[in-house]
Amino acid sequence: MIIDKLYEVVENKGNVCVGLDTSLEYIPKWFLDKFINIEDAIFEFNKKIVDATIEHTACYKVQIAYYEAYGIKGLMAYKRTLEYVRKLGSIAISDVKRGDISKTAEMYAKAHFEGDFETDFITVNPYMGMDSIEPYMDYIKNKEKGLFVLIRTSNKGSKDFEYIESNAKRKVYEVVGEKVQKLGEEVTGKCGYTSIGGVVGCTTAIDGKEIRNKFDKTFFLIPGFGAQGGGAEEAKVYLKEGNGGIVNSSRGILLAYKKYENGAERFDECARAEVIKMQKALR
Repeated sequence: MIIDKLYEVVENKGNVCVGLDTSLEYIPKWFLDKFINIEDAIFEFNKKIVDATIEHTACYKVQIAYYEAYGIKGLMAYKRTLEYVRKLGSIAISDVKRGDISKTAEMYAKAHFEGDFETDFITVNPYMGMDSIEPYMDYIKNKEKGLFVLIRTSNKGSKDFEYIESNAKRKVYEVVGEKVQKLGEEVTGKCGYTSIGGVVGCTTAIDGKEIRNKFDKTFFLIPGFGAQGGGAEEAKVYLKEGNGGIVNSSRGILLAYKKYENGAERFDECARAEVIKMQKALR
């Protein structure tokens, strides 16, 4: 199962997930000016980042919104980025946060687990109910694919709904996490985790140990590191014996060159240095 591959790569390379949330404004001007069109500029920037960081990176998360914003050429850069990451043998997570009724979900599954936008994992939103997730199950069981389901997110607005308590004094995110872990039981890998993982933000460590212990079979995608305010100590609460999760950083890595004098000229090397620093901090 795909979760066993992810578990193994984390054992070997650590927990860093590089977020390729690439905006044109993040690309140094000298590099951007080399290209005539948006597609090539974004893809070649991503390629440089991947080549520089892959030795120390568990996987890459590609947020589709940054590519949709540039229309067809942006989506072509998205396609080429996914293909390049997977061609190198690394794992690609498409951050698409789909969540719709089952028939529509079937089409989302086809769109992102087959064809031009094929990836290894996608993120999904469960708040229309678990039947919005079930159409992905055939791909998970039979085609080496996986999900990361939103459980407790890293944004401030997560408290608007995710922290609401039921009559049984259970928060909404706890109920969601329980259902996610239950659904994942039928797609459990040899590593003990399921191929249906959960998104749990590290901008707070409150309830972190409880979440990790309660959802002990759920592998976590942990956003919020770096630019969103989360740090290594907060993130490590959601790991188990150094595994059980990947920690995503996007702007902190893509824009690492801004921390260095003349860093823009070697933005890829600066990204690599940031990944190594993050890797060591998480270990």
